[in-house]
Amino acid sequence: MDRPNYITPAGFAALRAEYDRLFGNERPKLVETISWAAGNGDRSENGDYIYGRKRLREIDRTLGRLSAKMKAAKVVDPAQQPDRTRVYFGATVTIADEDDNHRTLTIVGNDEADAGAGLVGWGSPIARALRGAAVCDLRRITLPGGEKEYEVIAISYPAK
Repeated sequence: MDRPNYITPAGFAALRAEYDRLFGNERPKLVETISWAAGNGDRSENGDYIYGRKRLREIDRTLGRLSAKMKAAKVVDPAQQPDRTRVYFGATVTIADEDDNHRTLTIVGNDEADAGAGLVGWGSPIARALRGAAVCDLRRITLPGGEKEYEVIAISYPAK
């Protein structure tokens, strides 16, 4: 990864919790099941053994992916943002389109993005367009449905 993977403290804690759950709970139980199944004889027709090995590979891939994400993560606490007048990482922004439809977004790390919950990834087109904007600024954003112009209505950050 050539760019830092910005993430909020809560997002990093969620990655860490998932890693710990898989590594500390699920993987050891699975290894125990595989060992038990291997001791039952013929492995070619042993469903517990075959499924267990497949699931263990999936868990190991996920652990590797989570480990790489945590290693590349740069934890940024939005509450510590010195300039609260502009849109930066962690900002909660209210924008309005040409039809005066308001939308509130929080700019978070790409690994934390959840559009349905209003969490927009730092690398998304809308977040890139809003970076550095102040209240009353107009920003043109190219979306899959075409270009739209938004006005920044409000900017807020978590309390210190």
